[in-house]
Amino acid sequence: MDFRAALLDQTRSFGELIRSADPSTPVPTCPDWTFKHLFRHVGRGSRWAAQIIAEQRIAELDPREVRDGKPPEDPDAATDWLIEGAQLIIDAVDRVGAAARVWTFRGPRPAGWWIRRRLHEVEVHRADAALALGIKYDPPPDLAADAISEWVELVARPGALDRGRSLHMHALDDGLGPTGEWTIVHDEDGVWWSHNHSKADAALRGSATDLLLALTRRRTAADLGVEVLGDAAVWDGWLERTAF
Repeated sequence: MDFRAALLDQTRSFGELIRSADPSTPVPTCPDWTFKHLFRHVGRGSRWAAQIIAEQRIAELDPREVRDGKPPEDPDAATDWLIEGAQLIIDAVDRVGAAARVWTFRGPRPAGWWIRRRLHEVEVHRADAALALGIKYDPPPDLAADAISEWVELVARPGALDRGRSLHMHALDDGLGPTGEWTIVHDEDGVWWSHNHSKADAALRGSATDLLLALTRRRTAADLGVEVLGDAAVWDGWLERTAF
Protein backbone atom coordinates (compact mmCIF):
# COMPACT_ATOMS: atom_id res chain seq x y z
CA MET A 1 0.00 0.00 0.00
CA ASP A 2 1.24 3.49 -0.82
CA PHE A 3 0.72 5.14 2.58
CA ARG A 4 1.80 8.54 1.30
CA ALA A 5 -0.75 8.64 -1.49
CA ALA A 6 -3.41 7.23 0.83
CA LEU A 7 -2.71 9.91 3.44
CA LEU A 8 -3.23 12.67 0.88
CA ASP A 9 -6.31 10.97 -0.57
CA GLN A 10 -7.98 10.41 2.82
CA THR A 11 -7.16 13.96 3.90
CA ARG A 12 -8.79 15.37 0.75
CA SER A 13 -11.86 13.18 1.25
CA PHE A 14 -12.16 14.24 4.88
CA GLY A 15 -11.79 17.90 3.93
CA GLU A 16 -14.50 17.70 1.30
CA LEU A 17 -16.94 16.11 3.77
CA ILE A 18 -16.36 18.82 6.35
CA ARG A 19 -16.31 21.65 3.82
CA SER A 20 -19.78 20.83 2.51
CA ALA A 21 -21.41 20.85 5.96
CA ASP A 22 -22.33 23.35 8.64
CA PRO A 23 -19.31 23.85 10.97
CA SER A 24 -21.65 23.65 13.96
CA THR A 25 -22.76 20.10 13.03
CA PRO A 26 -22.36 17.91 16.14
CA VAL A 27 -20.16 14.81 15.96
CA PRO A 28 -21.88 12.10 18.04
CA THR A 29 -18.86 9.78 17.98
CA CYS A 30 -16.67 12.56 19.43
CA PRO A 31 -18.87 13.90 22.26
CA ASP A 32 -18.97 17.68 22.68
CA TRP A 33 -17.28 18.23 19.31
CA THR A 34 -18.63 19.95 16.22
CA PHE A 35 -17.29 19.73 12.68
CA LYS A 36 -15.25 22.85 13.43
CA HIS A 37 -13.50 21.05 16.31
CA LEU A 38 -13.01 17.89 14.27
CA PHE A 39 -11.51 19.76 11.30
CA ARG A 40 -9.11 21.71 13.49
CA HIS A 41 -8.10 18.56 15.40
CA VAL A 42 -7.19 16.69 12.22
CA GLY A 43 -5.46 19.61 10.52
CA ARG A 44 -3.45 20.68 13.55
CA GLY A 45 -2.61 17.05 14.31
CA SER A 46 -0.96 16.68 10.92
CA ARG A 47 1.09 19.83 11.44
CA TRP A 48 1.98 18.66 14.95
CA ALA A 49 3.37 15.40 13.55
CA ALA A 50 5.17 17.21 10.73
CA GLN A 51 6.87 19.56 13.18
CA ILE A 52 7.95 16.69 15.43
CA ILE A 53 9.54 15.02 12.42
CA ALA A 54 11.10 18.15 10.92
CA GLU A 55 12.69 19.12 14.25
CA GLN A 56 13.63 15.48 14.98
CA ARG A 57 12.21 15.96 18.42
CA ILE A 58 12.94 13.51 21.20
CA ALA A 59 10.23 14.94 23.47
CA GLU A 60 6.55 15.65 22.92
CA LEU A 61 5.52 18.88 21.24
CA ASP A 62 2.89 20.95 23.04
CA PRO A 63 -0.02 21.28 20.57
CA ARG A 64 -0.21 24.96 21.47
CA GLU A 65 3.25 25.38 19.95
CA VAL A 66 2.33 23.97 16.53
CA ARG A 67 3.21 26.44 13.80
CA ASP A 68 0.19 27.65 11.83
CA GLY A 69 -1.99 25.39 13.93
CA LYS A 70 -5.27 27.22 13.36
CA PRO A 71 -7.21 26.87 10.09
CA PRO A 72 -8.20 29.98 8.10
CA GLU A 73 -11.82 31.07 8.29
CA ASP A 74 -12.30 30.93 4.50
CA PRO A 75 -13.50 27.39 3.57
CA ASP A 76 -11.30 27.13 0.46
CA ALA A 77 -8.22 28.34 2.30
CA ALA A 78 -9.02 26.01 5.21
CA THR A 79 -9.18 23.01 2.87
CA ASP A 80 -5.83 23.98 1.37
CA TRP A 81 -4.42 24.31 4.92
CA LEU A 82 -5.67 20.82 5.77
CA ILE A 83 -4.14 19.15 2.72
CA GLU A 84 -0.91 21.10 3.11
CA GLY A 85 -0.57 19.67 6.62
CA ALA A 86 -0.59 16.13 5.27
CA GLN A 87 1.97 17.07 2.62
CA LEU A 88 4.18 18.63 5.33
CA ILE A 89 4.41 15.23 7.02
CA ILE A 90 5.60 13.58 3.81
CA ASP A 91 8.06 16.39 3.08
CA ALA A 92 9.47 16.26 6.61
CA VAL A 93 10.03 12.50 6.39
CA ASP A 94 11.83 12.99 3.08
CA ARG A 95 14.10 15.64 4.60
CA VAL A 96 15.15 13.78 7.75
CA GLY A 97 14.92 10.25 6.32
CA ALA A 98 12.25 7.66 7.02
CA ALA A 99 14.54 5.78 9.44
CA ALA A 100 15.43 8.80 11.60
CA ARG A 101 14.24 8.26 15.17
CA VAL A 102 11.76 10.79 16.53
CA TRP A 103 9.35 11.09 19.43
CA THR A 104 6.02 9.26 19.30
CA PHE A 105 3.49 8.50 22.02
CA ARG A 106 4.71 4.88 21.82
CA GLY A 107 8.36 5.76 22.37
CA PRO A 108 11.02 6.64 19.77
CA ARG A 109 10.12 5.35 16.32
CA PRO A 110 11.32 5.86 12.72
CA ALA A 111 9.97 9.11 11.28
CA GLY A 112 8.15 7.18 8.55
CA TRP A 113 5.92 5.65 11.26
CA TRP A 114 4.01 8.92 11.40
CA ILE A 115 2.76 8.66 7.81
CA ARG A 116 0.83 5.47 8.50
CA ARG A 117 -0.33 6.74 11.91
CA ARG A 118 -1.70 9.96 10.51
CA LEU A 119 -3.31 8.14 7.58
CA HIS A 120 -5.42 6.03 9.89
CA GLU A 121 -6.11 8.92 12.27
CA VAL A 122 -7.59 10.85 9.34
CA GLU A 123 -9.42 7.77 8.08
CA VAL A 124 -11.22 7.14 11.37
CA HIS A 125 -12.13 10.82 11.71
CA ARG A 126 -13.51 10.70 8.18
CA ALA A 127 -15.78 7.98 9.54
CA ASP A 128 -16.81 10.36 12.33
CA ALA A 129 -17.81 12.97 9.75
CA ALA A 130 -19.64 10.49 7.53
CA LEU A 131 -21.58 9.00 10.45
CA ALA A 132 -22.53 12.49 11.65
CA LEU A 133 -23.91 13.27 8.20
CA GLY A 134 -25.65 9.91 7.88
CA ILE A 135 -23.78 8.98 4.72
CA LYS A 136 -22.01 5.78 3.80
CA TYR A 137 -18.43 5.29 4.97
CA ASP A 138 -16.74 2.91 2.56
CA PRO A 139 -12.92 2.95 2.51
CA PRO A 140 -11.22 0.31 0.36
CA PRO A 141 -11.18 -3.00 2.26
CA ASP A 142 -7.38 -3.20 2.25
CA LEU A 143 -7.17 0.26 3.80
CA ALA A 144 -9.70 -0.61 6.50
CA ALA A 145 -7.85 -3.87 7.18
CA ASP A 146 -4.52 -2.07 7.56
CA ALA A 147 -6.19 0.41 9.91
CA ILE A 148 -7.26 -2.54 12.06
CA SER A 149 -3.70 -3.89 12.08
CA GLU A 150 -2.29 -0.51 13.00
CA TRP A 151 -4.88 -0.05 15.74
CA VAL A 152 -4.19 -3.49 17.21
CA GLU A 153 -0.44 -2.74 17.16
CA LEU A 154 -1.12 0.38 19.22
CA VAL A 155 -3.48 -1.07 21.81
CA ALA A 156 -2.48 -4.76 22.18
CA ARG A 157 -0.58 -4.08 25.40
CA PRO A 158 -0.52 -5.44 28.96
CA GLY A 159 -3.99 -5.21 30.44
CA ALA A 160 -5.86 -5.32 27.15
CA LEU A 161 -6.80 -8.97 27.73
CA ASP A 162 -6.89 -11.15 30.84
CA ARG A 163 -4.16 -13.79 31.07
CA GLY A 164 -5.14 -16.94 29.18
CA ARG A 165 -7.76 -15.21 27.01
CA SER A 166 -7.81 -14.67 23.25
CA LEU A 167 -9.73 -12.74 20.61
CA HIS A 168 -10.01 -13.39 16.88
CA MET A 169 -11.37 -11.13 14.13
CA HIS A 170 -12.10 -12.18 10.57
CA ALA A 171 -12.87 -9.72 7.78
CA LEU A 172 -15.15 -11.28 5.19
CA ASP A 173 -14.10 -9.07 2.24
CA ASP A 174 -12.75 -10.88 -0.80
CA GLY A 175 -9.04 -10.74 -1.52
CA LEU A 176 -7.63 -9.82 1.89
CA GLY A 177 -6.14 -13.22 2.63
CA PRO A 178 -4.17 -13.41 5.90
CA THR A 179 -4.22 -9.61 6.25
CA GLY A 180 -7.95 -9.93 6.92
CA GLU A 181 -7.51 -11.96 10.11
CA TRP A 182 -6.24 -10.95 13.52
CA THR A 183 -5.65 -13.13 16.57
CA ILE A 184 -4.82 -11.44 19.88
CA VAL A 185 -3.54 -13.59 22.74
CA HIS A 186 -2.46 -13.08 26.33
CA ASP A 187 -0.21 -15.95 27.37
CA GLU A 188 3.06 -16.43 29.24
CA ASP A 189 4.77 -14.20 26.66
CA GLY A 190 2.40 -11.31 27.35
CA VAL A 191 -0.16 -9.75 24.99
CA TRP A 192 0.70 -10.25 21.34
CA TRP A 193 -1.08 -10.57 18.02
CA SER A 194 -0.70 -12.14 14.59
CA HIS A 195 -2.54 -12.62 11.31
CA ASN A 196 -2.95 -16.31 12.15
CA HIS A 197 -6.26 -18.06 11.70
CA SER A 198 -7.01 -19.79 14.98
CA LYS A 199 -9.76 -20.49 17.45
CA ALA A 200 -10.19 -18.01 20.28
CA ASP A 201 -12.39 -17.37 23.29
CA ALA A 202 -14.27 -14.73 21.32
CA ALA A 203 -14.46 -14.22 17.57
CA LEU A 204 -15.88 -11.47 15.37
CA ARG A 205 -16.90 -11.76 11.74
CA GLY A 206 -17.84 -8.88 9.46
CA SER A 207 -16.47 -6.58 6.78
CA ALA A 208 -13.15 -4.87 7.45
CA THR A 209 -14.90 -1.51 7.60
CA ASP A 210 -17.47 -2.72 10.12
CA LEU A 211 -14.78 -4.38 12.25
CA LEU A 212 -12.81 -1.13 12.23
CA LEU A 213 -15.83 0.89 13.31
CA ALA A 214 -16.56 -1.58 16.10
CA LEU A 215 -12.92 -1.69 17.27
CA THR A 216 -12.69 2.10 17.45
CA ARG A 217 -16.07 2.29 19.21
CA ARG A 218 -17.71 4.33 16.44
CA ARG A 219 -20.61 1.86 16.29
CA THR A 220 -21.46 -1.26 18.25
CA ALA A 221 -20.94 -4.70 16.76
CA ALA A 222 -24.68 -5.33 17.13
CA ASP A 223 -25.63 -2.14 15.27
CA LEU A 224 -23.20 -2.99 12.47
CA GLY A 225 -24.39 -6.58 12.12
CA VAL A 226 -20.95 -7.92 13.10
CA GLU A 227 -21.24 -11.48 14.35
CA VAL A 228 -19.79 -12.05 17.83
CA LEU A 229 -19.13 -15.71 18.62
CA GLY A 230 -17.99 -17.33 21.86
CA ASP A 231 -17.52 -15.41 25.08
CA ALA A 232 -18.79 -11.89 24.37
CA ALA A 233 -17.35 -10.73 27.71
CA VAL A 234 -13.85 -11.04 26.20
CA TRP A 235 -14.81 -8.64 23.41
CA ASP A 236 -16.54 -6.26 25.81
CA GLY A 237 -13.49 -6.29 28.07
CA TRP A 238 -11.18 -5.57 25.16
CA LEU A 239 -13.24 -2.51 24.22
CA GLU A 240 -13.26 -1.21 27.78
CA ARG A 241 -9.48 -1.52 28.08
CA THR A 242 -8.37 -0.17 24.71
CA ALA A 243 -9.63 3.38 24.75
CA PHE A 244 -7.20 5.59 22.87
